[in-house]
Amino acid sequence: MHVLITGAAGFLGQRLTAALLERGELNGRALTRLTLVDRVAPDRVTPDRVTPDQAAPVPPAHDDITLDCRAVDITRPGALDSLLDERPELIYHLAAVVSSAAEADLDLGMTVNFAATRTLLEGCRAAGLGETRLIMASSVAVYGGELPAVLDDITALTPQSSYGTQKAMCELLINDYSRRGLVDGCVLRLPTIVVRPGRPNAAASSFASSILREPLGGEAAVCPVPTGLALFVMSPGRVIDALLHAATLPGDALAPYRSMMLPGLTVSVAAMLEVLCAVGGEEALARVSHESDPRIEAIVASWPARFETRRAERLGFVGDGDFHEIVRTFIAEQEATSERFE
Repeated sequence: MHVLITGAAGFLGQRLTAALLERGELNGRALTRLTLVDRVAPDRVTPDRVTPDQAAPVPPAHDDITLDCRAVDITRPGALDSLLDERPELIYHLAAVVSSAAEADLDLGMTVNFAATRTLLEGCRAAGLGETRLIMASSVAVYGGELPAVLDDITALTPQSSYGTQKAMCELLINDYSRRGLVDGCVLRLPTIVVRPGRPNAAASSFASSILREPLGGEAAVCPVPTGLALFVMSPGRVIDALLHAATLPGDALAPYRSMMLPGLTVSVAAMLEVLCAVGGEEALARVSHESDPRIEAIVASWPARFETRRAERLGFVGDGDFHEIVRTFIAEQEATSERFE
């Protein structure tokens, strides 16, 4: 099986690549080739070069899997043509400009998040890849505004940010191209991913990891939102499990609507800080200061925090047990990574 990953040098791309290399197969089929694409060639995801800040597991080498790392700007006309002519059987579309960056620069967000996705779909159409499974990472940000107390997959998409709008438009396109048999699409709406290793990024939700990651590492962190704010969250490991599982589902199980919210946990910022104190002590909690950022709060507060996810669960997607489990898993991964790079 030939797998293509866009955004492969990013956080999820690196972890997904490591997981695929570790498995060596997917849905009973041996992996023969992984094509990894990003603006900068994502060669650091190879088994001997996983970066310590990503905390991705080191997979065993598979001599029978060709690892093809390419620097490609997917926003350039024709950039994807040669890749799609090689007829990948599975495409993970992870390339994106994150929430705050897309809000700050409308043109950049539209180009990367929407136009490049449309170009990818048109490329699949031109190459005759109707049976290729295309899995795109979407976001809880496709919802917003005045909403019911609990949402489900068919709640109307009413995003309140440019990022959410761009993702919502991509969802509709993937659903229509799939309906027409031009591609076999699956869209996973990701909860806020916590705890991300590494350093803060431009995502509006970046604080949700930093208020745990930095204090546990002995560093100060800033919480820019009220502690009563609730988030819908999922651990990195469960997100990767979901991406792998999505490749195994038959198309008729996904139709007629190809988008779904993954089963996350609803947790308030206050509850997150309580877990921080429980695992790291009062010293860790004291490293978190509170400085309101109206821009961040406006974006994150527009995202709903309570979902009914029975459809995803029926299809075999699995969420985290509780928030303690998420933090304990993060600590264990960090310890294992530190030992590996000593």
